[in-house]
Amino acid sequence: MPYRKLKIKVCGMKYTENIEELMQLQPDYVGFIFYERSPRFITTQWAVFSSIFKQGTSKVGVFVDEEVEIILQKVTDLGLEMVQLHGHETPYICRELREAGLKVMKAFRVGDDFEFDQLKEYATVCDYFLFDASGPHPGGNGVRFNWELLQKYKLDVPFFLSGGISEEHIDEIRNYRHPQLYGIDLNSKFETSPGMKDVERVKDFIKKLRA
Repeated sequence: MPYRKLKIKVCGMKYTENIEELMQLQPDYVGFIFYERSPRFITTQWAVFSSIFKQGTSKVGVFVDEEVEIILQKVTDLGLEMVQLHGHETPYICRELREAGLKVMKAFRVGDDFEFDQLKEYATVCDYFLFDASGPHPGGNGVRFNWELLQKYKLDVPFFLSGGISEEHIDEIRNYRHPQLYGIDLNSKFETSPGMKDVERVKDFIKKLRA
């Protein structure tokens, strides 16, 4: 996909005014983390800011090894349109969520020893993959991985690129070529504190990427 058309996902949003400010940029996806051990775990009352979402921006719930029933309840209560699974979820769980009418994104942490063959059993039950860096936490570690490793990825499922992405990587993103690259996931490198995004920096990133 040409870099000008890459989807933009901003993940780990937490605070109402910050979310409202971000909505002015009309990102394609906004992610909310429902994992209590994360410093970006969202505790704000959903009703406070659910009305500020604009058409064209999808709400993504990020879960880590959560029970399907709880995920589906969150989807119903909060109007989530996609779930991002960031733990050790099986293909069976992905299928169950997808059959419930959800878009499903499965995250994988990629390192030098990552086995791409394991993705085959997920290919028929996921709409997207997200490739992140290995780190001590399920996500939001703020570190890069070697994107060239993804040249080993040959499946048809489109993917988001994640892991320590910042403004300094814009030229690299423009020059990166992979037929299934679908979007860019922004998180910790654009924060002033966990869950609080510097919206001006996000705006600058999007503007320069799509210039």
